[in-house]
Amino acid sequence: MHNNPVRALIFDLDGTLANTLPLCIQAFRQAVEPLANRVLTDQEIISTFGPSEEGTIQALIPTHYQEGVANYITHYEQLQDMCSTPFNGIAELLNDLKNERIRLGLVTGKGPQSTAISLNYFKLSHYFEFIETGWIHGPRKVDGIRSILSQWPDLSREQVWYVGDAPSVVLASRQAGIPVVGAAWAETTNVEELEALHPDQLFISIDKFDKWVRSAVV
Repeated sequence: MHNNPVRALIFDLDGTLANTLPLCIQAFRQAVEPLANRVLTDQEIISTFGPSEEGTIQALIPTHYQEGVANYITHYEQLQDMCSTPFNGIAELLNDLKNERIRLGLVTGKGPQSTAISLNYFKLSHYFEFIETGWIHGPRKVDGIRSILSQWPDLSREQVWYVGDAPSVVLASRQAGIPVVGAAWAETTNVEELEALHPDQLFISIDKFDKWVRSAVV
């Protein structure tokens, strides 16, 4: 199945294109703690991930939902300097793949506003033909993948790979029926957790991923 050439790549964002997870956690902390009137642990915040940030706010401070979401977006944008660039080598790789006419998409659990803030800040938006974001009601990476696949009817599922750092990426890929690359180059990635799910490829550095993908594309 996976000897097919790679003709398209769908990327996750947080921890895959850039080290944005610490930024997300800090923005949640600054947005939620004053309204909740208590200190949040990193794990408490991370445990709500799956839905978009709206879902996290709903889980943590349901009685202050609107204010919490607005505060999160404000802090996320103000704190973007915490993660000022994508991972080294990502922009160059995306540019080369685009020039080679490899189709590129993005499926993320982030909400549309924070996704746009980061992609615009990193100057990566124009590389992606389709962008699918998260929503408040729960994980929708499988739906996001399927939506993009429906826009690429000329490609077989074996030719489209999802690239991401989270277990949810591997599980979503399996459910959608496409191969998956475990992206284990972020400091926030739990490599053992990824390995346990046996992604089709696993890379602990962008350099190794870059070499593989350049040899696999057509």
